[in-house]
Amino acid sequence: PAMNVRMWDHAATKRNVAQLRADGVTVMDPDEGTMACGEFGPGRLPEVDVIAAEIERKLTASDVLAGRHVLVTAGPTREPLDPVRFLSNHSSGQQGYAIAGALADLGAKVTLVSGPVSLAAPTGVDRVSVETAREMLSACEDALPADVFISVAAVADWRPADRAAKKMKLKGKSKDTPALALAENPDILATIARKRTKRPALVIGFAAEPNDVEANAREKLKRKRCDWIVA
Repeated sequence: PAMNVRMWDHAATKRNVAQLRADGVTVMDPDEGTMACGEFGPGRLPEVDVIAAEIERKLTASDVLAGRHVLVTAGPTREPLDPVRFLSNHSSGQQGYAIAGALADLGAKVTLVSGPVSLAAPTGVDRVSVETAREMLSACEDALPADVFISVAAVADWRPADRAAKKMKLKGKSKDTPALALAENPDILATIARKRTKRPALVIGFAAEPNDVEANAREKLKRKRCDWIVA
């Protein structure tokens, strides 16, 4: 569907779409963005390649993972310095979203815990949006139990030790650079892998290495106590 955001959000439209889905009809959600009328929100027609990919998924869907719950993390985390600044990285979330979508196509129940990205949730995937590493860990623990955990997200290793309540400004005329103290973030992959209860049967981590790929990946596999590592 494509329409004005107020039409898409109208109770009658929601009721009708819910009925279609209950009857077994696949209804793609519209994209979100600026509309021809000048308003902003969900209602835009998805791009042709997105529609084509959805049709392909529908025609090639499988139930090989039916009855399995897979927990996936994706995207970056943002660690606030003050109300307007944060520490983060360039992760787009595309890899984690592609994996989550592929798992849903195979019939799995998929929970996608995502940092801030500009991607639509894949069809059939339950997305939980978070900002910080601590929020991501909490959301992952809330989503357990799961049969598989796939840790794709590029989680910030460090966060500011203290978040300023107001925008940080240079003081006086000296223009001194403010000191930045850092605190270590929780290790989400290791935390889930080391759980005594509710540990997924398969825990998968990722290792992006600029050198000594296999050696570094094997070390990470052992240190994190995960079952597979994708290097």
